[in-house]
Amino acid sequence: MTAAEKRRIWFENFLQAFDTILSHKFRSFLTVLGVLIGVITVILVASILTGLRGRIVSMIEEFGTTNIYAFHLNTGVQIGRRPRKEMERKPLTMEHVRAIKTRCDAVQDVGCQLFPVRLTDRSIKYQGTSFYEGGLEGITPNNHEIAHHELAMGRFLNDADNLHRQFNCVIGYAVYEALFPNIQPIGKDILIAGKRFQVVGVLQKRKSTFLGENQEDKTVSIPLLTFRKLSPQDDWLFLIIQARSGQLAQAMDQVEQVLRVERRLKANDDNDFSLSTADSIIQQFDQVVAGIGIITIAISGVGLLVGGIGVMNIMLVSVRERTREIGVRKALGARNLDITVQFLIEAMTLTGIGGVIGIVFAAAIGLLVSLLVPDLPTSIPFWAVSTAFTLSVLIGLVFGVWPATRAARLDPIEALRYE
Repeated sequence: MTAAEKRRIWFENFLQAFDTILSHKFRSFLTVLGVLIGVITVILVASILTGLRGRIVSMIEEFGTTNIYAFHLNTGVQIGRRPRKEMERKPLTMEHVRAIKTRCDAVQDVGCQLFPVRLTDRSIKYQGTSFYEGGLEGITPNNHEIAHHELAMGRFLNDADNLHRQFNCVIGYAVYEALFPNIQPIGKDILIAGKRFQVVGVLQKRKSTFLGENQEDKTVSIPLLTFRKLSPQDDWLFLIIQARSGQLAQAMDQVEQVLRVERRLKANDDNDFSLSTADSIIQQFDQVVAGIGIITIAISGVGLLVGGIGVMNIMLVSVRERTREIGVRKALGARNLDITVQFLIEAMTLTGIGGVIGIVFAAAIGLLVSLLVPDLPTSIPFWAVSTAFTLSVLIGLVFGVWPATRAARLDPIEALRYE
């Protein structure tokens, strides 16, 4: 048999499969419903996770890809309550900052943030209007440059603000929109924890997350020494360490060694502090995404399994209905392999069509979701589409083997006598 004849036979089998499916439209739709649901689930979850990862990566890169983040508590994904031993760690101090600046050649600069852990009054008000979602932080002036802040208006905090413990502040864009709608905020006084602070700058809006606004847009920054004056009991110091260009790995090693020495850790002691970079944060996110992906595959697998069982049942019914046809084909010289291939192609075509419909539905749902919830990123990756379609076709191949084999084994004499 020539290659052209083989192609013709395959093409005829595909046409016959389409004709069989079209002659039982509703039955075919019910048969592949499980496959369709499984494909939609895989593509939708993959598209959301891919879009979310892209958003997270762009957000992290916006803060700087050469930065190292140091804190006395673990800064990774935290599930449940922190262990008691971790909570007993001593916070980082300005002595640690000075040691890093002095002894780490690969470090360009170090910025600091203080968080209000013990400060009870964190209210932010302007002329009777309160911003309840706001956060407060005390920062060193160089923090703006290291964290790649951009101004919408006004100026950043400077060394004079910090050294003289000035009651000046820079507000995030969400704070500006909430407290100063249609009002010029520069030079205006706001109340922070009952104290009067003058607004000297407004930060440019950061990229939002899929859950809403970036938390930094809701933050009010004041000089670090002013923060200590406002809340002397707070000592949770967060370090943003800027590595020199091309020396991130060396800076990471040097900072770790300096902090271990400064915190008097023995050679076999674990670090009692956390160091992370943009890459490590993305890796942690990828681990979470992988876990969600496994759960999604398990859920969609149930739909695909149900779809596969449905395909097997309908193909067995099809074999019974077409027993006489199979007998005629065998009487005319069709081999067992020809019958097997015919029914396998029919099963694969059936599930393949279900996969294509599922892909179209998933794309439509993704588009609708992106229109209704703009902050929820949906970006359908090609690998998800190709994987979903391949799985749908494989379902037809795997679950069509038994009906196809059963059809091929029919005795031609008995098949011709079948009524």
